[in-house]
Amino acid sequence: MRLIFFYITLFLTFSTFAQSEQLAKNYMQQGQYEKALSIYQKLYTKNPGRINYLLGLVESHQQLEQFDKAEKILKKRIERVPNNAQLLVELGHHYDVQGRSDEAKGYYDKAVETYKNNDANHAYSLAQTFEKYSLLDQAALIYEKGMKDNPRANFNVQLAKIYGEQGKLEKMFDSYLSLLQMQPNYINIVQRNFSDYILDDPTNEANVIFKKLLIKRLQQNPDILYNEMLSWLFVQQKQFKKAFVHEKAIYKRNDEGPQGIIDLARIAISEKDIKSATEILDYILETSASKDMKLTAHKIILKAKVDNAAKREYKNIVEQYNKVFEEYGKSRETIGLQIDYAHFLAFNQDKKQEAIGFLKDLVSRERLSRFQSSRIKMKIADILVLDQKFNQALIYYTQVQNALKNNFLAQDARFKVAKTSYYKGDFAWAQTQLDVLKSSTSQLIANDAMELSLIISDNSLEDSTQTALKIFARADLLAFQNKNEEAIATYEKILVQHKGEKIEDETFLRQAKLFEKEKQYEKAKVNYLKIIEFYNYDILVDDAYYWLAELYVNALGEPEKAKELYEKIIFNHADSIYFVDARKKYRTLRGDAIN
Repeated sequence: MRLIFFYITLFLTFSTFAQSEQLAKNYMQQGQYEKALSIYQKLYTKNPGRINYLLGLVESHQQLEQFDKAEKILKKRIERVPNNAQLLVELGHHYDVQGRSDEAKGYYDKAVETYKNNDANHAYSLAQTFEKYSLLDQAALIYEKGMKDNPRANFNVQLAKIYGEQGKLEKMFDSYLSLLQMQPNYINIVQRNFSDYILDDPTNEANVIFKKLLIKRLQQNPDILYNEMLSWLFVQQKQFKKAFVHEKAIYKRNDEGPQGIIDLARIAISEKDIKSATEILDYILETSASKDMKLTAHKIILKAKVDNAAKREYKNIVEQYNKVFEEYGKSRETIGLQIDYAHFLAFNQDKKQEAIGFLKDLVSRERLSRFQSSRIKMKIADILVLDQKFNQALIYYTQVQNALKNNFLAQDARFKVAKTSYYKGDFAWAQTQLDVLKSSTSQLIANDAMELSLIISDNSLEDSTQTALKIFARADLLAFQNKNEEAIATYEKILVQHKGEKIEDETFLRQAKLFEKEKQYEKAKVNYLKIIEFYNYDILVDDAYYWLAELYVNALGEPEKAKELYEKIIFNHADSIYFVDARKKYRTLRGDAIN
């Protein structure tokens, strides 16, 4: 019983101390230093052995400029433990805050001298104490000594961070690469850190230093890691052919297949470098890659060509598809290619019935899995929407939902049910479907569902007849049908007939994107500027800032104006989905010298 009472008392004592210390910290953060001092004095008196109570007491005196009292406390403790490195640093910092730099340096040097060359833990704790006060030179020195004297110690992350803050870029990159040699699974984290320094400009100082270091390391030790990092660097610089050289080297040296080359081609396509992507994928077709990989290569490049082709190139694309089908057949193995071909027939060549017949023939001819037949039905439904046969499309989408419950494709089918209902003006049923999808396991579908749901709900409350919303949905359908000029004109009806209504900002944005597709850049600019002027506190303003900045850079040749807009996102919209991209592009335009 006594033992239980003892433990209860001990627990309550510790709990009381912890609460008091937290209260003191809160007072410190609020600038109420006298109240913090009073608590720390009581804590220190009751438990003088606790270093955090002592340091809290010292800091309270320092904030109240009672330097003599703080110094007396520190020196008294140092007399008892003269080789305590942490206390020596604290006393040095105490002199630093008073501008007594020579005395401070003396104690920092004494702290460094306490380091014992066989103690990695001591090295870490001492370096951390120096880092606490941004004494980076001393911290780096201790970490370096710790690794030199203890080969198993790994302070590369800490050193890389310090070198980055010091502007010692080569040392920073070198430390991170050393880390990756020991722990390759850190590669994604390291690349994210590199992104703070590496720009898409190959002449940027950090890019040049990193490239030289990688080439030097590769020459000294042909480790595949350096090929991977060089490929990554060239991708950041959008030099895909140079990245391809290293992806080939990686492919030849490992047994993991050409997936890296495929991924590189996809990135090149996303950056509209179709020429490089074609060259990269042609390499896959010329190697001994598997049949599946070769079909994937054909699929990627043909889809990219379709997405970027002019009408005069359609005949050549048809010939390329047929050439692939002649080589590999129209079977289960080429379903992805056949679906893409049907899409091309319907959406690009307006051969909707031919496309549907092509897909129905595929379903009836082959023994397909549920997933394969569902993919085909999804495409048939898409084409029926294109042809405004909404009820038939809904039947196909529902069949996919029922066949693949809880699958991503089923969720996509549900979203398309909602979108089709929206196109036909059945907003209530669309909203019902969207409410379910807001919690979708697919973040992309959930976001799309939320966006469409808000458009419907926001523009139904203000206008019970939903007149403007019906016009907006009609314009969206025309855009889906690639009838851009008609869609632009339909959006314009809203801007004229429903001026000032809630749907106006979304209309400006939708219309601006179509103006860009039609290369009517000045008109797109006007729309973005109107959102910024009239809806500066609305949810779409960061979209307008970002897309106008992109327009200034890529089409209008006014990078200085783009820089101002990226800056607005950085400082005023830190939660924007464009924040990271805007920051990187802003730094590139500013020509940052990375410190």
